[in-house]
Amino acid sequence: MEDKEKLNILILSWRGPGHPNAGGAEISTHEHAKGWVKGGHQVTLFTSLYPRANKEEIVDGVRIVRRGGQVLGVHWEAFKWYVFENHQKYDLVVDQFHGIPFFTPFYVKVRKLAFIHEVTKEVWRLNPWPWPFCLGPKILGPIIEPLIFKLFYRNIPFMTVSESTRKDLIEWGIPRQNINVIHNGIQFPRMVFPKKQTKKTITFLGALAKDKGIEDAINIFSILQRRYKDSLQYWIIGKADSRYQNFLKNLITSLGLTDVKFWDFVSEKKKFELLAGSYILINPSIREGWGLVVIEAARVGTPTIAFDVSGLRDSVIDNKTGVLSKGLTQKDLADQVINLLENEQKYNRMSQAAMIWSRNFSWEKASAMSLCLIEKIAD
Repeated sequence: MEDKEKLNILILSWRGPGHPNAGGAEISTHEHAKGWVKGGHQVTLFTSLYPRANKEEIVDGVRIVRRGGQVLGVHWEAFKWYVFENHQKYDLVVDQFHGIPFFTPFYVKVRKLAFIHEVTKEVWRLNPWPWPFCLGPKILGPIIEPLIFKLFYRNIPFMTVSESTRKDLIEWGIPRQNINVIHNGIQFPRMVFPKKQTKKTITFLGALAKDKGIEDAINIFSILQRRYKDSLQYWIIGKADSRYQNFLKNLITSLGLTDVKFWDFVSEKKKFELLAGSYILINPSIREGWGLVVIEAARVGTPTIAFDVSGLRDSVIDNKTGVLSKGLTQKDLADQVINLLENEQKYNRMSQAAMIWSRNFSWEKASAMSLCLIEKIAD
């Protein structure tokens, strides 16, 4: 924009800062919003309400408005608020996808930007809803999701985080020229990091959910323990509801695993301390938009072994910064871990390459690119 006119931007997202289930996508959204505020624009994030949250507050210069629950409730509340209530006039509305979007083409007349990390595809079948409610998303999700893109978002510009997602969007009818890929950055605290643990540590980091592969990770730990006995230890960093966490602990007991530690949710500083002390990060997720935890681990010299799936094949350079398992079974991934554990020269080479690769990614770079994008769209 020639005169750098101040824009008033609205972001619609199912979760926001402080939400107990917030993950990489929510971090990404907030970092971009912070960058737009620093660029001289005004940003409002409309998102879901959670226990003990403020209904309205300012976080890092971004105005947060919270209404409704994260599953569909916030989508309905956003529609009512935008159409029927008094609010500021917006120049650009960002419609964030997580399974389903906010359907802004139906009720928003100003310019729009769709923001998506990954399409859902096979993740629908692993939804956490109890029987028989899980059947709805499991059956209808794969049918309805591609139609949403083809019917309602074909003429809307998209921002996404990987080439994998761009390919999926093209497959579902979004023109290539409408899709802008901006990789995520990382938040990297300034601190002195610890050395690797004396006892080699295999780590899982992420939401403790079936689609993220936590059950696969525990079974991989079991395969490794049968081979290495007590010479390895295993860390699980992430949060789950109490019911599912109890299920995971029972699984660990049933497999006879003896050196597994749950770290639950940790601070950013502690997360990087744990990653620095880890020897290998495993990521058995069946689909990612990018794989933010991969780059975070790489930053402290910890290579990742992951399934060769969308998103992870973007954040891991195979056989250079980590390993992509072509076979998508627990044994296949465990075999790749064993191979790296037993090749110290290869490990040291990967560790150095991972650190170098990670330096390509920063939120300053990512938000500068997205700032140019929103100004171009609004202009």
